[in-house]
Amino acid sequence: MGRVVVVGSLNIDLVTHVERHPKSGETVRGAGLERLAGGKGANQAVAASAAGAPVAMVGCVGSDEVGAAYIARLLARGIDVAAIRVVPSCPTGHELVVVDDAGETTIISVAGANAAVTVDDLGVLDAVGPGDIVMLQLEVSLEVVTAAVRRAAAKGARIVLNMAPYAVLPPDVVALADPLVVNEHEALLLADSEAMPASLLVTFGTAGAAWDGDQVNGPVVEGSDVLDTTGAGDAFCGSLCAALVAGAGRRQALMAALGGGADAVTHVGAQRDPVL
Repeated sequence: MGRVVVVGSLNIDLVTHVERHPKSGETVRGAGLERLAGGKGANQAVAASAAGAPVAMVGCVGSDEVGAAYIARLLARGIDVAAIRVVPSCPTGHELVVVDDAGETTIISVAGANAAVTVDDLGVLDAVGPGDIVMLQLEVSLEVVTAAVRRAAAKGARIVLNMAPYAVLPPDVVALADPLVVNEHEALLLADSEAMPASLLVTFGTAGAAWDGDQVNGPVVEGSDVLDTTGAGDAFCGSLCAALVAGAGRRQALMAALGGGADAVTHVGAQRDPVL
């Protein structure tokens, strides 16, 4: 089996719960404050590892206590952390997450050390090849994403690109994604561009997902079991990569991804047992 190399963000999620999200200019009371492991890149790495794939993580944390704790957390889950760089005098990335009674979230992202990831951090990609998957999202600089995609593809690795949060990438970079993963809102933005991926996977939340138009419905999670939708898309992507790197076909990989995403909404935080 090849391995999954994730290039992306590592964040600390500071999470509070509200009855409902405030309107503009309104203050509501939050219940509790938790410090949880997050960041789209690390979420995807953890999900892929939990699904049985060998995983390496590329990214940056700050020279703070939570950064060190995060590296130790990933290492304890069997993830190769050799390519995670500690940035001196810089905070680890943070996200301020507000979850309402329906499990819906609003998030403010503070890049911190994620903004320090550079092309020089991509040395691990020199060792990838056919059979490996390189997974990326857009919470590190687009320059890094662009360089990583081109570099990994030149080595024969498969590129899985989660175009979130949505941003415009060079058409040749998008064309190398197999698949490019977007939600239905991101798909509309992509349609307005001239970029065409090798294959397109669109997620529809509870309505499942479609890979080049082949739609699959995932497990149904009862409303009372939905605790937190944070990181469901990341769990989907990580589970997808784990299935693909193990040799699964499209439909089998899509079912595994939908299962991973469904499981993610049944626990608090983007990762299971996420407290740092």
